[in-house]
Order: sequence, then structure tokens, then C-alpha cells
Amino acid sequence: MSLPPRLPAAPAPAVVVDGLRFAWPDGTPALSGVTVTFAAARTGLIGPNGSGKSTLLRLVAGELVPDAGTVRVSGDVRHLRQDAAVAPGSTVADLLGIAPVRRALAAIEAGSLDPADFDAVGDDWAVEERALAELALLGLDADPALLDRPVTALSGGEAMQVALTGIRLARPAVTLLDEPTNNLDATARARLYAAVDAWPGALVVVTHDRELLEHVDAIADLGRPGTPVYGGTFSAYAQRRAVLQEAAERDLRDAEAALRVARREAVEEETKLARRAAGGRKAAASGRYPPIVAGAKKRAAEVTAGRVRGVHADRVGRAAAERSRADLAARAGDVIRIDLPATAVPAGKSVLAIESAGRVLSLWGGERVRLAGDNGAGKSTLLEVLLGRDVPHRFAVFGDALSVVTPVAVPVGHLAQRTLELDGFPDALTAVRSAAPGRTPHDARAILARLLLRRDAPTRPIAALSGGERFRVALARVLFAEPAPRLLVLDEPTNNLDMASVDQLVQALEDYRGALLVVTHDEHLARDLRVDATWEVARPAGGPALVTER
Repeated sequence: MSLPPRLPAAPAPAVVVDGLRFAWPDGTPALSGVTVTFAAARTGLIGPNGSGKSTLLRLVAGELVPDAGTVRVSGDVRHLRQDAAVAPGSTVADLLGIAPVRRALAAIEAGSLDPADFDAVGDDWAVEERALAELALLGLDADPALLDRPVTALSGGEAMQVALTGIRLARPAVTLLDEPTNNLDATARARLYAAVDAWPGALVVVTHDRELLEHVDAIADLGRPGTPVYGGTFSAYAQRRAVLQEAAERDLRDAEAALRVARREAVEEETKLARRAAGGRKAAASGRYPPIVAGAKKRAAEVTAGRVRGVHADRVGRAAAERSRADLAARAGDVIRIDLPATAVPAGKSVLAIESAGRVLSLWGGERVRLAGDNGAGKSTLLEVLLGRDVPHRFAVFGDALSVVTPVAVPVGHLAQRTLELDGFPDALTAVRSAAPGRTPHDARAILARLLLRRDAPTRPIAALSGGERFRVALARVLFAEPAPRLLVLDEPTNNLDMASVDQLVQALEDYRGALLVVTHDEHLARDLRVDATWEVARPAGGPALVTER
């Protein structure tokens, strides 16, 4: 089996990170001694949740200052964070990053001769036209009024697409994307893949989207010692990792065998030395040698025994160190194992039912239904309706085409797209106990440990947790709440998870016995969860949104 080559050193690397170390204000380490070079190409940055991928991007972007080490970037850099966060009251123009240029253009058109306005515009006199043309490609209205529309009126997927458009308009030398496919529907993802294929300059993308990783030139693995960079796509990387894993497991077996041999030989030699010492003492007691000769023989035997013991101790030590190194190299990721018997719902029990366009759709106990549809079609609005919440714009989306036939009558666990509710808690331990007041701190720690949040993670400040760690805290709050959820509603659950964590989520939900309603654009997740049916939300032009089953 041929192995993909490592990425050759670029003559003019776009980003050089050397000996980077960073810790959060409370002393929690985020990165330690990271050295990696990103070429002027498309690089996928992968690694387990908590390995520091997002933190590394923020350091490269200059948003954080390292405690040690250096970051050198060739040219200007733009960074799109996971949440595409914007300030309250922001508009589409703000999210695109063209608001300052628009203000300068408006001032010039009103007669301003201020050099600062002309500097702000530069050569970009047609920025509005370019922006609207790009937005039209996303299927958004090309009316100039769109630029003044509040970002809060956009769906999560639409906001992400607008933010990506803003980066393309800026044409930076280095682009940093953190989970750019979050909330994107299949059509939007296809557009992003095409944009990545033609992306100018250097691109570093953190993503769990395996399809997106098939459109990069290299994979950098922050979860491996030394952050190795491998040439090729993720499938080529996975092939290489499989070969390396097999070799590591073989090395571990050899190291364990060598350690057993070294220990056995040390025991055998110790037995020989003990016999010789006993023989020497017997000879000395018999008076066979004069005292001075017997003493010399004893001292010589002790020196020889010490040297022999040292040699064998050194061999055992080296073998043990090699075994530890091999064990670390061969170690696979942890597995989530939880038991959720209290979530069971009888298969014949109706959990909820809705009517749309004259057709009734029902969700039954133990059934798994996927909610699909394009960005902005109304999926999140439908979830709010199903959860019995007051939705002021419900009729603007569905009109009279939707009615709830059977309201939800079982305990519900809802995991939203964003984990903002966690910001109200100092740490994960407190967050879990707030959802299950009857549980002791020990119980809460055990729950978090089963979701791979161990050691200091339960008491670490929420702000210091990675996106994936925050997700698992939110998942713990939902799955172990009191009463236990018998309907689990997941809204884009894999947005902030690395690929190993996505697999672990699937493992965790294997033990969930209630009804499941999942909103996801992730085909990989839908396939692994083995959904029983798909409800499609579509919004025909000029008409209300409809829900159909396929």
C-alpha cells in the first residue's frame, strides 16, 4: 500500500507557527509548544475537541497573544469563527464587512471631501454591486435594502453564508475558517466546496465535515505530537493513519514482549546472585579462606552483583519506557458509554403529530425522524412550534398550512444549535446539577466522565471549554435531566464536534430509548443514526412552508 507523501516545504509559507504556548487566564493550558507551517494552499486542521484548534486560529489571526513562541503571517488575514458572532443590532453589511466602505461612499455622495472617506473606499467603488452579486448567488434577494437587513432575521445557515461571502469580498492573503459548514444545507455546502476548490491564497479550515476535507491539499493533525502535516485529502490521511495505527499496535506488542523478557532475565540473574552470595557466606563460615581473602571475595562479589543489577535495571527501564511510548502511539480514542433506561417510550405510543397540507405526520415512541430542508425554509420555526413555544412569526412562515394534531405529552430534551445557556454557569459541574438538582457533585462528575469530561474539565470555567466540550456539557444536561427526556430534539448537533466526537455522539445515542427528532444537514450523521423517516420542510415561492415525509 503506497503512502501519501508529506506536504513539501513551500518556498514562501503563508503561516509559520514556532513553539507556540498559550494558557487561559486561570492557568488552564490550551496549547503547548506547537510548531507547524501552513503553505499557501488549502489545509484542513483536525484534532480532538479540546486540542486547541480554534485557539490556534485565534492566535494566528492576532485575536489572542501567545505566552511563548511566535506566529508569522505573510499578508493580511481574515478569520471566520464557529459562531460567526456579530454585535447586537448588526446588519448584513456589517457581517459582510463592507459597512465602513458604504458609510464612506454615502458621505462622498453627500459631498464629503474628507481624505479619510476616500481612503476607506480605496478602489472599491462598486462594493455594493459586488456584494449583491455574491449574495444573489446564494439565492438571497439582490435588493440593496438587503444590506441594511438585521442579521437576526437570517437563519443560522444564511448568516454563515453571508459571513463567508464577506471573506471572499475582502480577498485576504490568508483565510481562517472555523467549522464553516455549520448550519449549511446541502445546496450551500456544495457552493462552499466549489468555492474552496477555487480559493485564492492560503486557506486553513477547521472542520468535522469529511466531504469538505476531500477538497483540501493537506491535513494538519493538531492531535498528534509535532502537529504533522500530510499531503493529500482526508481519505489519503485516513489511509496513512490506518497504516501507522497498525504499525503502532505491532510496536506495542513487540515492546510488551521485550519488557517481559527483560524482567524475566532480571529475575533469573537476581536468583543466580542470591545463590552465589549464599555459597560465599557458606565458604566464609567453613573457614576455607583466610579472613582477609574471604573479605576481598565478598567485596568483589558485591561489586559484581551491583554492576549486574544495574545492567538489568537499565534494560528493564529502557524496555518499560519503550513500552510506554508504544502504548501512547497505539492508544485509540475513548468511547462514550452511557445507559439511559428511563428514556424508554413504548413503540405504540404517539409522541406528537402534526398536519401539513392535509397530511398527518406522526412521531412514535422509539422512532427516529430527521427534519431536513434548505436554509431559511422554517425548520427552526417548526421546532419551536412542536415544542409548544409562542412563535410570533409562525403564521408568516406556515400560514394556515400547519396544525398540531397531538401536542408533545412526554418530557422533552432540547439541544439547540448554540449552547448559549451554558454561559450563565461558572462551570460544567454546576450546569449539570442545575438540570438535575437531585444529583450530588459526585454523580455529576460521573456523568461528565462518561461523556469524556474528566480531570479538571468539570470545574474549568465554561469560557475555557472548546466547542465540542461545551456540546458534551449541554448533552449531559439534556440526557441526565430530571425527569429523563422521552423526546430528544437535536438541532444541528454536530456543528462543533470533531469527527471522533461525532462517532462518540452516535455511540451515546445508541443507548437512547425514546423518540428522536434531529435537524441535520450532515448526511454522515443521518446515516449513522439510522433514522426511520425524514420530514422535509420546503417553502415554495410566494407560499407557506409545507412539511412532507420522504
